Amino acid sequence: MPSHLETVQEIYNAFAESDIDTVLAAFADDITWVEAEGGPYGGTYHGPGEVAENVFARLAEEWTEFRVEPERFVDGGDTVVTTGTYSGTYAATQKQFEAPFAHVWDLEDGQVVHFQQYVDTALHNEPLEDEA
Repeated sequence: MPSHLETVQEIYNAFAESDIDTVLAAFADDITWVEAEGGPYGGTYHGPGEVAENVFARLAEEWTEFRVEPERFVDGGDTVVTTGTYSGTYAATQKQFEAPFAHVWDLEDGQVVHFQQYVDTALHNEPLEDEA
C-alpha cells in the first residue's frame, strides 16, 4: 500500500490529468471536504458524490485551464499538508487569477477522510466579478 504522502501526491497528479475517477477513489465514503468559507465553492461537503458535484464539476464547467500546482508537501504520517498555487481563467468573465493555497489532508487506511482548504478567497473571487 502506498504511503499517505504518496496517496496525496497521486491525487494531485490525477487531478492535473482530469482523472477525477482516480481522485474520488482515494476518498473514504464518509469524507468531509471543507472549502474555504467566502470562496466560490465555500462550504462543507460529505462523501465523494457531494465533492464531485459541488466542487470538481463546477471547476470543470466554470473555469478554463484551472490548475492546482502543489509546491511543497509536509508528511505528518496520517496528516499531509500541501502548499502551492491555484491559477485559472473564469470562463464567464475571461478574468485570470493566481492565489497561494494550503491543503490539509487527513487519511486513514490509505483513504482521505478529511480535507481542509485554505486560500485567499478575495483573490479567488476576483475573476467572478463583472467589471463596472
